[in-house]
Amino acid sequence: MSDPVFLVDALPAPGDYVLDGPEGHHAADVQRLQPGETLLLADGSGGVAAARVAHAERGLLRLDVLDNRTLPDPDPKLTVVQALPKGDRGERAVQMLTEIGVDEVIPWAASRSIVQWKGPRGDKARAKWDATAREASKQARRAHLAHVAELHTTKQLVQRLRTAAQVLVLHEEATLPLSQVPLSTSGEIALVIGPEGSISPDELASLSEFGEPVRLGDTVLRTSTAGPAALAVLQARLGRW
Repeated sequence: MSDPVFLVDALPAPGDYVLDGPEGHHAADVQRLQPGETLLLADGSGGVAAARVAHAERGLLRLDVLDNRTLPDPDPKLTVVQALPKGDRGERAVQMLTEIGVDEVIPWAASRSIVQWKGPRGDKARAKWDATAREASKQARRAHLAHVAELHTTKQLVQRLRTAAQVLVLHEEATLPLSQVPLSTSGEIALVIGPEGSISPDELASLSEFGEPVRLGDTVLRTSTAGPAALAVLQARLGRW
């Protein structure tokens, strides 16, 4: 079994280190790691340190940090634009996307999204997505945390996507299969996933500057399933899987 990952604000140098706070509580009291067991410390930005438990106390571990290293940022970066789905499907989508390897999730207030993020309720909903990405990053033993961006309107989204090397808009009426699209080998590849009810004609027209839309297959997937499925295709085609 691979070593568990715990997040730290700054990567420690080799030597003695105390893991306390929420992460220390989780390691010592929930996972109950014992002296001699090993773990990984990650700063969420690619820094990883291997450590061994020297002593376990309530709420903290005293560690011997063995080494540390910094892993490069993924290239190409993989971004998924997720239209807001209803219920808890958004959190499920973020969890699966993070485990599969998304680098950034952009919440999108599409015109046909039933759910709307406004005021404190919107802030709370985004915070849930962010917490889900953080926990899923740890579960997947990731050196780089998945990032959840601020909510985007369609106008904001189009402007944001102009910075990407490649934008792939998934649509059930498209004829070009995702499996046959030539992929960018560097920069950012962004997948756009519409809401229940699909991307509206006006939105599709706004996104048309990024090229022909693509499809996954003959079946129509839920908005919370389409993103993870498409991301898995990209991971395989990029040779990461």
